[in-house]
Amino acid sequence: MRITGLLVIGLGCVFLLTLIAIVVGSTPLGISKVVEVMLSGSNESPVSRIVLDLRLPRALLATIIGAGLGMVGCVLQTLTRNDLADPFLFGLSSGAAAGAVIVITVTGNILGFWTLPAAAFIGGLVSSVIVLGLFGKLAKQSPSQMVLAGLAVSFLFLSLTYFLIFAGDQRAAHSVLFWTLGGLGLANWKVLPIALMGLISIFAFAITTHRSLDALLAGDETAVTLGVNVKLYRQVAFLICAFATASFVALSGVIGFVGLMVPHLARGLVGPLHGGLLITSAVIGAVLLLLSDIAARTLMAPQELPMGALTTSIGAIFVLYLVRRTA
Repeated sequence: MRITGLLVIGLGCVFLLTLIAIVVGSTPLGISKVVEVMLSGSNESPVSRIVLDLRLPRALLATIIGAGLGMVGCVLQTLTRNDLADPFLFGLSSGAAAGAVIVITVTGNILGFWTLPAAAFIGGLVSSVIVLGLFGKLAKQSPSQMVLAGLAVSFLFLSLTYFLIFAGDQRAAHSVLFWTLGGLGLANWKVLPIALMGLISIFAFAITTHRSLDALLAGDETAVTLGVNVKLYRQVAFLICAFATASFVALSGVIGFVGLMVPHLARGLVGPLHGGLLITSAVIGAVLLLLSDIAARTLMAPQELPMGALTTSIGAIFVLYLVRRTA
């Protein structure tokens, strides 16, 4: 009953923040006008185009990516039994960033609009395959070893990214910097299915196997006695997380610490069992990213702040809080 009440409140916050995200911006709009445009569905006037073609898909993309990153962080923290695990720890975001930087500094948009998302998506998947390959070669395949393999791949792709920025066209440095810090500038109706595909994949997998995640909380040996093929499950779960993260980062760039913070906030509300934890993480992630997007567009308006700079600042404070609480 408590979880249901929290979800109702959370979904109400998502709806309210979506409305606010559409109203605020360099051209402020009245709520009544926004509601009128959304009910009519017409995009013939300039205001209608701002609402339907720019701000609504952007708000929806923030909701989808926030929910997805929250769930990915929740799954990764359980898989590795590491409270600081998130997509960045395993090189997933670093690989996607490297793919995008190759496009910006070297190849250019050879495939048109889809070049950047496709390169980032492929980069994220390549990094995940390398992590799993390294992990599979280790004699002791423990969660801590997976973290070490992920860190190694993360630093590898970060160094590649820095080299490309230094060696590439310096006029593209601003675009590279903004993309690697994250933002929703690519948001439009054409790209929403990509993000939705990532959210559906992690949601379907995590919800249908949430009892296996619960079993992993007790340790690998206990999970085996409960019928979980731990090695296979960890590999499949990691690949699903990689696929979802690549889908998100390909559209938003690197938005840090969402996957780290959200599961901790959700556990404080509903406890460690994944039946309610995953849904709660999705809702909190959506709320967090909507708030971050609103702040990014309004704090220095008309200039837009990189969203990743905001979430990283909040995440740094949050990690300090975790360290102090566990000290």
